[in-house]
Amino acid sequence: MRRTVFSRCVYRALLSACVLLVATATWSQSLTWLGTLGGSESVAFSVSADGSVVVGAARDAAGQRRAFRWTQATGMVDLGTLGGSESAAFGVSADSSVVVGVAEDAFGRELAFQWQSSGDMQSLGTLGGLNSGAFGVSADGSVVVGVARDAAERRRAFRWTQATGMVDLGTLGGSTSRALGVSADGSVVVGVSLNATGQNVAFRWTPDNVLTGGMRSLGTLGGRESEALGVSADGSVVVGEARDAAGQRRAFRWTRATEMVDLGTLGGNESAAFGVSSDGSAIVGAARDAAGQRRAFRWTLSGGIEDLNRTYADQLVDGSSLDTAYAISPDSRYIVGMGFNATTRRSEAFLLDTQPSCAAHNGDINNDRCVDDADLLQVLFAFGSTGSTLGRVDVNCDQVVDDADLLTVLFNFGAGC
Repeated sequence: MRRTVFSRCVYRALLSACVLLVATATWSQSLTWLGTLGGSESVAFSVSADGSVVVGAARDAAGQRRAFRWTQATGMVDLGTLGGSESAAFGVSADSSVVVGVAEDAFGRELAFQWQSSGDMQSLGTLGGLNSGAFGVSADGSVVVGVARDAAERRRAFRWTQATGMVDLGTLGGSTSRALGVSADGSVVVGVSLNATGQNVAFRWTPDNVLTGGMRSLGTLGGRESEALGVSADGSVVVGEARDAAGQRRAFRWTRATEMVDLGTLGGNESAAFGVSSDGSAIVGAARDAAGQRRAFRWTLSGGIEDLNRTYADQLVDGSSLDTAYAISPDSRYIVGMGFNATTRRSEAFLLDTQPSCAAHNGDINNDRCVDDADLLQVLFAFGSTGSTLGRVDVNCDQVVDDADLLTVLFNFGAGC
């Protein structure tokens, strides 16, 4: 059947018997300002694997800070509280089913919460004290990490599962600690802890670090302090901020092989890394530029540090800026954070899609403005391929290279040549 259709259409195309012109493809990245809940500002802290769900905090019409969950279909939705007036969402599972954060209860206490797609917000409790907060969640939502007060009202890093409840992860010798990130499978936790000499130092916790009670110090960049804020899917790459020998805050990337490496700045003297891709090859955060302004950055193994305001300048209207990037999706495609939206004149959460979006075109696969043999061959070689990253060879953007794409090239054969 396919051969018959193919043969007939090739003949027609070669005779230039039918040329049907359709719209030329448009391929560009996209920046979406997420708005607010009726108030003056918002900030996005986390994004699902496919970029369809963003979570964070936004001011409502009464000026109260509320946790939100955003999708293209629903816009920004208030997730409510635990009975109090304010809340904030700091993490969403890769599959978007679970959101975690902190919310006030009816007594004004701030408590770690877990929100599930069923619509229920539940408190995760404390370690015996008054307060807690959740800052990270595993890919499937089964493991939550954060900080909670113990019976002595000391802040302690915790790891929570349905089976174990909230478990104290200990410290590096001091009295306090905070867990701020967790690997995809929930086995590696990162954060900051007070050590025996009174320094706040980045840590990496795994259940097999027996000699250190599970917690290992990652050191600093020559200064006195550091903080681990994100971790790759397998736990092998840790990112955050650390003081250098001059006492300046600098973004870092840590691996066992390299230890802590300074990622640099955008011309200024400070930076901090907040999020990292699944494989650890892309990192996002904020850095000062030469003028001292705070700018969102992306760092990659291949390209180093770059100002997102320069890379995606075509997405920004005059006066708008991307100030802080807090998270990046596992595949590095989506970046979320906070910036200034000049159109609304307020600080807003943003979602940046860094990959070109597909739009159906007339079969000019190589984009040379001529539908010819070169385009036909590309479709034939890719025939039967599927997926969301096929590029222009998926002429009608249905995520499969098939008869429909082939026919579009054939019917437009010779167009523009």
